[in-house]
Amino acid sequence: MSNQILVVDDEVGIRELLSEILHDEGYHVRLAADAMEARRLRHEERPDLVLLDIWMPQMDGISLLKEWRALGQLNMPVIMMSGHGSVDTAVEATRMGAFDFLEKPIALPKLLATVERAMRKGKMNFRPQLTTLQLGKGDAVVRLRYQLSQVANHNAPLLLVGEPGCGIELAARQLHQENTPWFYSEQHQWLAENPFEPLNDSQGGILFIPEIGELNAAQQKGLGQLLGKLEKHQVKLICGSTHPIAQLTQNQGFDPDLAAKLSAVTIRVPALREHAEDIPDIAVVLLHAMVSAGEVPPKTLATSALNAFRQARWAGNLPMLTNVIRTLALTVAGPDITGDEALKLLGQFEAQQPANPEKIQFERPLREARDDFERAYFEYHIRQEAGNMSRVAERVGLERTHLYRKLKQLGIRPGAQRVYE
Repeated sequence: MSNQILVVDDEVGIRELLSEILHDEGYHVRLAADAMEARRLRHEERPDLVLLDIWMPQMDGISLLKEWRALGQLNMPVIMMSGHGSVDTAVEATRMGAFDFLEKPIALPKLLATVERAMRKGKMNFRPQLTTLQLGKGDAVVRLRYQLSQVANHNAPLLLVGEPGCGIELAARQLHQENTPWFYSEQHQWLAENPFEPLNDSQGGILFIPEIGELNAAQQKGLGQLLGKLEKHQVKLICGSTHPIAQLTQNQGFDPDLAAKLSAVTIRVPALREHAEDIPDIAVVLLHAMVSAGEVPPKTLATSALNAFRQARWAGNLPMLTNVIRTLALTVAGPDITGDEALKLLGQFEAQQPANPEKIQFERPLREARDDFERAYFEYHIRQEAGNMSRVAERVGLERTHLYRKLKQLGIRPGAQRVYE
């Protein structure tokens, strides 16, 4: 239901007054008398906006806001309300992710203007997003969160290493404090043209470079120059890499001196299969987020489907899991997603096995037999890397230009091998 507002306040008179005002303005209103009831209603259906009182018995509004943020449920604007407001309270609320703060008694024009702005921003900006807390409670994830907490206040550059899709950006965002700058660009040309460009806008925040393995020589040089300016502007640099540093410097031609500086502090982000016990919980969170955002119709994951997810290898990690769940939610006819349906779809997403070497015809001329082997070899690695030719080149130890030349010679079209995005 669109234009839905959840009003949370322990004073019945204020709840009813706000409900009447907002209802007259065309909004659909649900009411909660305390944080526990608000938590239940939020779980049932994501509202488009929450008006949340701060001072309530048992659990205050700031604590509930923190809980929603930690669970990745703060994907709607929240306006905090209080009759005992202060600058410190307002700052704390906005730092934790509140959209705005209103002091009681609330003037009607200010209430309606703030609600309208929040609703408008909510429709544009709020998207469901995983957090590291939602990656699970397995030993590998607990260790990751602990390591990140230990380096949160460290000024040295941080390098996060892991497989594609394992959650490197999620790990970086754990270190980002609310209402501080976050600079992230998938394009790296600014490093070569003007590496100091984001410094002023990123002061006091984080500058995140998701994949340093893609940087060319000019961009690496710019990044090296940028390193010397970070401390002055109080900017924390976090870089990601899907290649261990040794592979970057040996096979990718990455500057060893720059690699040493960037990896001053290095944390590995585990692949999904390394904490398989968490996969069912992650799947439920992802499905709930999609349903809450209106991306898919309401569905339930049967225990058999969750077991199938737990036992899969997930070569594509979180993006692959997300795509599988979205596809199942959109294509399964009934309300429940079963194990059989999950297994059937997983078979389409999982990479096929390479050709069996025993089937190569050894009676053929050497050159033809070698071509057969090389064709199966390259097709296997293209499938394993989901069509990402940069990673294929690194895997097989060839420069990209040489790799493309070889594939053309063997009659392989890389785009045809892509299994999933």
